[in-house]
Amino acid sequence: MLFTTANFALVYLPLVLCGFFVLGRWTPRGAAAWLFASSLFFYGYWMPVYTLLLLGSIAVNFCIGLGIARELGRGNRPAARVWMIVGIASDLLALAYFKYANFLVDNVNAATGIHWQMAHVLLPIGISFYTFTQIAFLADTYLGRVGEYRPIHYGLFVTYFPHLVAGPVLHHAQMMPQFGDPAIYKPQSRHLSVGLAIFAIGLIKKVVLADGVAPYADVVFNAADTGHLPDMVEAWLAAAAYTFQLYFDFSGYSDMAIGLSLLFNVRLPFNFDSPYRALSISEFWRRWHISLSKFLRDYLYIPLGGNRDGAFRRYVNLSLTMLLGGLWHGASWTFVFWGGLHGAYLMVNHGFRALLPVRVQEAADASRPFQCASWALTMAAVVVAWVFFRAQSFGGAVHLLQSMIGGQRPDVHLLLWNAGIRSGRGALWCAVLSLIAFAMPFNSNHLGSKLKDWVTHRPTLSVPLAAFALCCILFLIVLNTVRDSVSAFIYFNF
Repeated sequence: MLFTTANFALVYLPLVLCGFFVLGRWTPRGAAAWLFASSLFFYGYWMPVYTLLLLGSIAVNFCIGLGIARELGRGNRPAARVWMIVGIASDLLALAYFKYANFLVDNVNAATGIHWQMAHVLLPIGISFYTFTQIAFLADTYLGRVGEYRPIHYGLFVTYFPHLVAGPVLHHAQMMPQFGDPAIYKPQSRHLSVGLAIFAIGLIKKVVLADGVAPYADVVFNAADTGHLPDMVEAWLAAAAYTFQLYFDFSGYSDMAIGLSLLFNVRLPFNFDSPYRALSISEFWRRWHISLSKFLRDYLYIPLGGNRDGAFRRYVNLSLTMLLGGLWHGASWTFVFWGGLHGAYLMVNHGFRALLPVRVQEAADASRPFQCASWALTMAAVVVAWVFFRAQSFGGAVHLLQSMIGGQRPDVHLLLWNAGIRSGRGALWCAVLSLIAFAMPFNSNHLGSKLKDWVTHRPTLSVPLAAFALCCILFLIVLNTVRDSVSAFIYFNF
């Protein structure tokens, strides 16, 4: 079930919201159970069979978490460590089978020349996200950071439908205390109105901006993957279009998740903070997919040693973290290369700054020309990396990069022309989106916070804001419905 469909917006969401608050008047536990069951239905609407896998994962991880806590309570830390290792290993094995088994078989066959046959394994939607959230739960239980073990709240934390299939990667400490707060089970008009407004902003990002610019990327990338060489204009237009499509698609999903959660009085963390304004690659990763960046830092980079053991070990840890982060995105060498490329970017960034004296760094950071040059270099590096992220093969990525560097510049752009697409219109799309991504003095995070403050200080504006947001939502749902096809969110693939 997609957030952008009429089934979700006009049937599922109103029923779930009404049931949640009606039950919440008498029994918060019953309301939490209702939301848990509704989230399972939301997931099962996509893949009924894999709902059993999701429930099994929840049950196993919760029981292992209890086992870790019990052994810690007895003072038996070695046994608790064994429980944690078993739990994390089982999570990673399940993820490896469903996400990487086909990839492994294909690579073994290619390397050895044998023909190992295996039934195609279908990737369960959201498995990467709910696996990571539960790994964090087990690790934090071992470290004594978990204070609640209610099965309904744990199940709801893992399956909570706004984030289940595409994030953000949530932390138990962010969510389970909220589900234990009786206040969230009572409707609040300001949260309802602001939540609808933020949901509408996310819909605009997805339905209008991301889906609007997507054809200019899809046509060229698909052609490059089949061996066609685009011209220079087509290559740059495709790379720029995908750069904006991915950002507005995924940040739009995150905004919708935040808005939907606010309807239930639940707060989700921001997942994007204008990443294309970053002045360095390290700043980019502090602004892009923030929940995943924090997870990789806290549960991979720091346990590997972080920057505690010298510069060389720091660079090794950065490289491993980004390589594994790339592999997490998909079972393809292009994703691994994308992660490795960002690891190399980060090493160069940290190495360059380490060579500069502190005074020189401060002077450079305050210099407007240096800031502009840093931003341009960062964006160029990000766009080049996105080419590998989007391409289905190394050949397709290389074809596109070759054309970006030294492709032909004909009067007629054949790939776009044969698809009935005008390059001038694509350039206009990218120009508008660049203004939004680069030049706007605020983003959806700031706008949502401003709306919340506005409605808090002027409660009478809740109803007009909700009415306007509902009109926008209905219009966008209708617009999405009458299209030839309904596009899923890009991160559903990961």
